[in-house]
Amino acid sequence: MTEFKDLGLSSGLLKAVSENGYTSPTPIQEKAIPLILSGRDLMGLAQTGTGKTAAFGLPLIDRLLAENEHAQPRGARALILAPTRELVNQIAKNLVSYLKTTPLRVSSVVGGVSINGQIKRLSRGTDILVATPGRLLDLVDRKAVNLGTASYLVLDEADQMLDLGFIHALRRIAGLVRQERQTLLFSATMPKQISELARSYLRNPERVEVSPTGRTADKVTQSVHFMDQKAKTDFVLKQLQSSPDDMSLVFCRTKHGAERLMRKLSQNGVAAGSIHGNKSQNQRDKAIRDLREGRINVLVATDVAARGIDIPGVSHVYNFELPEVAEAYVHRIGRTARAGAAGEAVALCAPEEIALFRQIEKLIGIEIPVASGDVPPMAAAASRSKRGGQNRGGQNRGGSKPAPKKPFRKSSSKNDNDNNNASARQAKRRRPNNRKRAA
Repeated sequence: MTEFKDLGLSSGLLKAVSENGYTSPTPIQEKAIPLILSGRDLMGLAQTGTGKTAAFGLPLIDRLLAENEHAQPRGARALILAPTRELVNQIAKNLVSYLKTTPLRVSSVVGGVSINGQIKRLSRGTDILVATPGRLLDLVDRKAVNLGTASYLVLDEADQMLDLGFIHALRRIAGLVRQERQTLLFSATMPKQISELARSYLRNPERVEVSPTGRTADKVTQSVHFMDQKAKTDFVLKQLQSSPDDMSLVFCRTKHGAERLMRKLSQNGVAAGSIHGNKSQNQRDKAIRDLREGRINVLVATDVAARGIDIPGVSHVYNFELPEVAEAYVHRIGRTARAGAAGEAVALCAPEEIALFRQIEKLIGIEIPVASGDVPPMAAAASRSKRGGQNRGGQNRGGSKPAPKKPFRKSSSKNDNDNNNASARQAKRRRPNNRKRAA
């Protein structure tokens, strides 16, 4: 059996590996670490929870230590991009645990917190900068960070960054980093845009794939309950009340829907919190901390929490609403059965969601057992599509109802407001014509 000492890591990092409780490398670590140590660009396909952070973090730290250089003021020697604040914080936390005995510094920058504090911290430079694309470009525009000093670029969960509309930000950032660099791209899926991104910014990369797209954790027991949308709240409330000591995640499709469900659960005696795009960074951190430390037992979330959040002890994942993108189902239920434990994934499927459900089954390659209810005909989904369709390619972030005339919406609240203002201006321009016709 392969051990970490067989992968070429330095003795100092092997000690850090041991102190973190790692016994043997995961498949992605076993394949990726030697390639990264050799300086190769790499394109890695692996699901969340497979140990990707250590797969790129350990060899990256090893290479930085070997160079024996110092970060320049406002500079970064290595840049790691991730799609969400939670994933950025998780990556940074793991990296800090790997380099406790080294002089290297790790800094993280995300939106939702004071930018002035981040500017101050970056003024002296950092060895590894972990960032979300939006806040990073804010700092670039303020000349608070110089990406031209970075010799390493890591794109983690690249497919989700594209889902969230970061493609133009990624292209701009890649153009600011040194051209002579090592680039590592990790993704759970490989859509066409990811392949194009890899061809544009990776040089003759090695491709590493350790788990088929759509594969769900072996120890997750899956089931589906078919019911009307209006019946879902009472159903999930009864399930949570019957097991008050279980730690559960409940996934909704929209921010407002998640907040509404959380309040309903709380009003009925369930210790619940919520995490979604309308929450500040401090609120999101507190909700996750409360779940970890047992102050709440249920976290209601949008897909912002589906990747990269490692919360030990989650026994149940409820898909209160099925995701618009089938791959998101895999990431959602991957929040349970962590570190070899067992877990249960429960899907609630309304008649209008049957098409989404069939896409999920096709992706994962199994038929999910039916626990209750009658399987609705596909005609229900077709009828729903005729009534306006759905916001494909990512969650609807503007509210509980999808916007049929806007197939793609950016993720920020500012963009939501801009869209609303634009609609108001269009309506205003139409009013004179309406009055004229009425006259």
